[in-house]
Amino acid sequence: MIDKTSGVPAYRQVATDIRAKIESGEYAPGAPIPSERTLVDQYGVSRPTIRDAIALLRQEGALIAEHGRGVFVRPRATVQRLSRSRLSRDARTANRGAFLGDASAGGFTPSTTVKIRFEPADERTADLLGLDAGEEVTVRDRVMRADGLAVMLAVSRLPRSITRGTAIEEVNTGPGGAYARLEENGHTLTHFEEIVSARMPTPEEASILQLSSGVPVVRVTRVAYAGRAVEVNDMTLASDRYELIYHIPAD
Repeated sequence: MIDKTSGVPAYRQVATDIRAKIESGEYAPGAPIPSERTLVDQYGVSRPTIRDAIALLRQEGALIAEHGRGVFVRPRATVQRLSRSRLSRDARTANRGAFLGDASAGGFTPSTTVKIRFEPADERTADLLGLDAGEEVTVRDRVMRADGLAVMLAVSRLPRSITRGTAIEEVNTGPGGAYARLEENGHTLTHFEEIVSARMPTPEEASILQLSSGVPVVRVTRVAYAGRAVEVNDMTLASDRYELIYHIPAD
């Protein structure tokens, strides 16, 4: 199967063929790929060539290696981020908004580690929230876990002027979360905007999310409005554990 006249290095040809088998489902998500010896015989190449091909696919994030067990096709995403009603008032009232709603739909056990701090707004935060640079903001810094595995980092920033003396400055905001507390204090939410992008993780993000080499993160920035912007939430999602599902009406 290796074309020695193509000018394409043999390891890249092997990687292309393995990648095609992953995409077709011949090598299923979570399943081991054949052993090095089997692949050497199958492609008629050397072990170093097979190792280079596997290293390339690991760098791309298509394969993962488990010490002492072998090399596996990366499993499918474990968390589906459902757009429909995730931020609705009804979902918050039922305590099934956002991540809790994803957990309810996906059947996993959610848990969150929260740290609270206060800081002066940088230029970006001030611009998004309509504040003066340096104005104090409340920061809710969270690590979200599904069945104990970190899947998302979320950092919310809100004007301190609207959070002072409320449960938003506590680790546990209570049923319905910070959005329910905002509305209780007269900040009725009108709409949200989200910007979605992707990039490679920082070393700290890769460590917390336990990402393999070559796995990018999805970045979602959400701004919540209650007449004015009241929160900017920067979310960093492990791309190998998340699917983003959007419901878009046709009318």
